[in-house]
Amino acid sequence: MQKLLKYLKKYWLFAVIAPLFMCGEVFMDLQQPRLMSIIVDEGVLGLSNQGIGNLSLVITTGIKMVLFVAVGGICGVLSGVFANQCSQNFGNDIRKDVFKRMMSFSFEQTDHFSTGSLITRVTNDITQLQNFIMQCIRGFVRTFMLFFGGIISMLLLDLNFGIVVLCALPFVIIMVLFFISKANPMFGILQEKLDTVNHVIQENISGSRVVKAYVKEDYEKDRFRTANYALIDTQLRILILLSYMTPLMNIVLNISIVAIIQVGAIEVRANAATPGNVMAAITYLSQILNALMRMAMIFQTASRGMASGKRIQEVLDCMPAIQGGNYTGQKTAVQDSNIGSQIEFKNVSFSYPESNGQLVLNHINLTVYPGETLAVLGATGCGKSSFINLIPRFYDVTAGEILIDGINVKDYDVTFLRSKIAIALQKSELFCSSIEENIRWGNPNASKEEVEKAAAIAQAAEFIQKKENGMKTLIAEKGMNLSGGQKQRLAISRAILKNAAILIFDDTTSALDLKTEAKLYQALQKEYPGTTKIIIAQRIASVKNADRIAVLENGQIAACNTHENLLKYSEIYRDIYDSQLKTEGENHE
Repeated sequence: MQKLLKYLKKYWLFAVIAPLFMCGEVFMDLQQPRLMSIIVDEGVLGLSNQGIGNLSLVITTGIKMVLFVAVGGICGVLSGVFANQCSQNFGNDIRKDVFKRMMSFSFEQTDHFSTGSLITRVTNDITQLQNFIMQCIRGFVRTFMLFFGGIISMLLLDLNFGIVVLCALPFVIIMVLFFISKANPMFGILQEKLDTVNHVIQENISGSRVVKAYVKEDYEKDRFRTANYALIDTQLRILILLSYMTPLMNIVLNISIVAIIQVGAIEVRANAATPGNVMAAITYLSQILNALMRMAMIFQTASRGMASGKRIQEVLDCMPAIQGGNYTGQKTAVQDSNIGSQIEFKNVSFSYPESNGQLVLNHINLTVYPGETLAVLGATGCGKSSFINLIPRFYDVTAGEILIDGINVKDYDVTFLRSKIAIALQKSELFCSSIEENIRWGNPNASKEEVEKAAAIAQAAEFIQKKENGMKTLIAEKGMNLSGGQKQRLAISRAILKNAAILIFDDTTSALDLKTEAKLYQALQKEYPGTTKIIIAQRIASVKNADRIAVLENGQIAACNTHENLLKYSEIYRDIYDSQLKTEGENHE
């Protein structure tokens, strides 16, 4: 929590002014019982005037009470305004930093936290922390001032009244400490249950088509119900536990009031106190014990805030697993599509962090030359996507090294490294904006002509022109208003527009027919002959014209050569070819 409090430094003035105004409000509240005592004793009973009341005193004192209430109300409003300014800006700054840190996470770290948990932390947890700061600035000040101010005021009225308070306080404090100590550990569990609910919601919204296609609505409803019941059960246990506290504290409050009345009656009969003093003492006692009850609720908010703060701090303390180097090279080279980059794999092995060391890639040695088109072919699960994920450092190699233009990728500044690489994935991620804006993700500064050219090369221009609004057509969430092939072509357009030195297609043309795919590769080779291209594919027809084809098997390169030579010398490649393309009457030529 101490690390998070540094975010308050910018708003220290609000954090100071708000409690000061709150002090003004509480001070005005503490004056009310004393003024009421004057009205009762002097204005009504006329104790110092032979039992004759004083109406003018009642009116003037009443007006004074109203003015005090007004001043206190203004102070309370201003305290709320400044406290909100402080807590909301505090939360806003933390939320931005948490999101920034999340954006720097590697895939490994995102998987570790889970998407649902990260959503909970950047929304609900930060809200809980904001409430905690608000309570610290306003609630704690009001509670402690009422508590101590009430005790002092009662002692000034009569020391015997103070004895009643001192007798009641230990019971109240013990109850507060007991219930809060029991509830505290449950708040962290509550946030974890909320993580699970958000995770289920996120999965079902993003995978709604699959759920409907397999008629799994009832199954997912049961799954959500289970997660939601777990959340409700935890929350109910907390609420039930805390619900015992209020009636117990009310019992103590009422017993204390009865004691004050009894002590007051004795004092009045002995002329040691006045009826107004007794009324004031009862009011002060109510303020003191109510302050303690509020304190219990504040501790509850504080407990939730501290549990949430710990979860937020876990995100902020999680340093990006992918740390960049200092090499930024010649940035102008990225802008020239005719200058490709050389990629060299040197004895590269890779295993995913939670795979218990099981290698996905094993001792890969391969060089992709500038301007070359390398295709990577292999069975599902052989490591094709892992192979290309290592180039932009979505993951780091377990052993060996990858060099781009002779420089280890770990020595590159991460931003500069990824600026040299354009990637289009099989699962095309599109955003809820226009077609043009989605393509411009590749290069926000591109001209309209460059955007249209990229769409034309990707064979997307024809279907875009058929849309009523053309490039301005809005894309629905997850691209639901586009076909699979259309989404892939927009993703390819985006990658092409980036005009990077390295272009990677990770099975990006799987939804395209062979004719459209052939036109795409012809246009790409014509317009960007110098770009280094890596194409992951399942179909030999998609890659047979590549300069070389690498065949992956069990995480190793089984063969790497041209299509013709692989047909001659690679049994694995011939098996794939025969299963996909060879028909009666065909030969290997």
